[in-house]
Amino acid sequence: MGKVYIVGAGPGDPELVTVKGLRLIQNADVILHDRLVPKELLKTAKPGALVVDVGKSPGGVGPSQEEINKMLLSYAARYELVVRLHGGDPLVFGRGFEECRYLVERGVPCEFVPGITSGLAAPAKYFIPPVLRGVASSVALVTGREDPSKGVRQVDFKKLATAVDTIIIYMGASAAKEIAEELMAGGLPPDTPVAVIESAYFEGESFKTTTLGALSSVRNPAIIVVGKVVERGSRLRGASCR
Repeated sequence: MGKVYIVGAGPGDPELVTVKGLRLIQNADVILHDRLVPKELLKTAKPGALVVDVGKSPGGVGPSQEEINKMLLSYAARYELVVRLHGGDPLVFGRGFEECRYLVERGVPCEFVPGITSGLAAPAKYFIPPVLRGVASSVALVTGREDPSKGVRQVDFKKLATAVDTIIIYMGASAAKEIAEELMAGGLPPDTPVAVIESAYFEGESFKTTTLGALSSVRNPAIIVVGKVVERGSRLRGASCR
């Protein structure tokens, strides 16, 4: 029985993977990777390594999570070193924990290798900090899209509005306007600064700032940042780019 490493590939820039993550990619017998993993990282795989795309397209086309779990188990039974490569960090809105639990319950050793999550990396590229002395002392990383089978949304944006200083929203493109309305209903003013980073570190990347009241259409994949840190970051970015 081999060992499975559940590795975070980082936000899309191949240079932002960890040293350990890169070493494992280079030595893996099998790599199962997501759709948003940088192709440059996959090119570092050793000759003869099996590289399998298990990512889902925006329409949901691709292997189910149960199928991915079974693939990991099958490969671990035949190969010594298996890497399950997630975009960003495998434990931040990924299925890394579920995959590891599935494997461990079946006697397969598993280890996590963290990655830089896009919710922090994308804003950082545009000088936006999640917290800032004197401006923001708390941050929430939340999803804007949840499994319909839950029946209810677990993120209560009305309550969240005044609970933290900075709100970073993953997978919120399709519900951006609705989320903005809930945050305003919870007490945030319409002129609250917002940053939208679309396709960070990938082709077609775009960055814009707006306000909560004006937030409307957003393209996937996107990170949405709400809070005063947006204005401070934009100010520093403007001074830096002069």
